[in-house]
Amino acid sequence: MNDRDVEDAGASWPGYVSRMTLLQDQISAVSDVTPAERAQRLNDAGAAWNERIAADASSAQLTYRVSGRGIGSVATEIRAGKHRFIVDEPSALAGDDVAASPVEYALGALVSCQVVVYRLYAQALGLTIDEIEITAEGDLDVRKLFGIDESGRAGFHDIRVKVDIAGPDSPEQYVNLRQVVDAHCPVLDLFAGTVSASSALV
Repeated sequence: MNDRDVEDAGASWPGYVSRMTLLQDQISAVSDVTPAERAQRLNDAGAAWNERIAADASSAQLTYRVSGRGIGSVATEIRAGKHRFIVDEPSALAGDDVAASPVEYALGALVSCQVVVYRLYAQALGLTIDEIEITAEGDLDVRKLFGIDESGRAGFHDIRVKVDIAGPDSPEQYVNLRQVVDAHCPVLDLFAGTVSASSALV
């Protein structure tokens, strides 16, 4: 069985039912939004940020903080504000496979950031998105991870994002929207650009 083909076997995991219940609760909490309500939220957020930054340009500078505690074999309990979630690895990488891996979360961050920015700029450009589904695939060579070959990259060397939009506007308008989104998506910028990063023991 593939390490990620766990849907059928998952029912035997300790805590599987409670995790699925939590996921359903989270989905229920965000799914009941009408297009009009979404448009109002997006307009309000854009107006509020424009007003805030006009009053104080420094308010545009945000710092995010996430912390994690090692648990189990190689898993991590992540704390992001009031939210808690688990990151793990498949058994082939010494994990218990109770949650998505770090690189899968990275792709998930890219997908979810794209959804946000598509919604934001569709609203700004007067376009309609009835449904949106995004898939991200990343290619990674583990030889650097395991110290087998130091010449390559440790991270993704190629990422492909596929966006499926259903809506009444023309294909050309959605192509233009994609270009605008890709120019403004923070997480895509992380992957596409070079970001200064440092690490220190405390």
